[in-house]
Amino acid sequence: MKDILLINTGGTFNKIYNPLTGNLDIDTKGNAVKSIAEMWLTSLETINIINKDSLYMTDEDRLLIFQTIEKSDFQKIVIIHGTDTMDLTASYLESKNLEKTIVLTGAMVPFSINPIEATANLASAHGFLQGFSNYGVFIAMNGKIALNPILKKNRERGYFELKEL
Repeated sequence: MKDILLINTGGTFNKIYNPLTGNLDIDTKGNAVKSIAEMWLTSLETINIINKDSLYMTDEDRLLIFQTIEKSDFQKIVIIHGTDTMDLTASYLESKNLEKTIVLTGAMVPFSINPIEATANLASAHGFLQGFSNYGVFIAMNGKIALNPILKKNRERGYFELKEL
């Protein structure tokens, strides 16, 4: 039985090169997640929604994420999300006081270009949920997992780091 729901919203994690435009576009089929699941020889309960770069996420998108979580019977949820506004979505979900354990993750480099970071971040989030049962909203990036807002994107350095308290 599957005990973790993976909500795939897009972001750099899912970007693929479009040879017609020369752009990196969001893969709406979730092929990166499918590839990772095949490598793990497991299946993940996955929902693909929104399919956009997080810079373009709206309040309506965050509401859809919340509604998807709220309607779900799953208590443990991973959200693949773009890194630029991951903290905004985490704060939004935190404000809803859901009695679930939610981990947002993503990638700074698309899986299609270099699968290592995306795979490591998803594996960290998935593994964390396997052994953790307290409710809360967490971020898993760059080998670190922490409650929102302790883990933040350092835009100058290009990675996530723990915020000094």
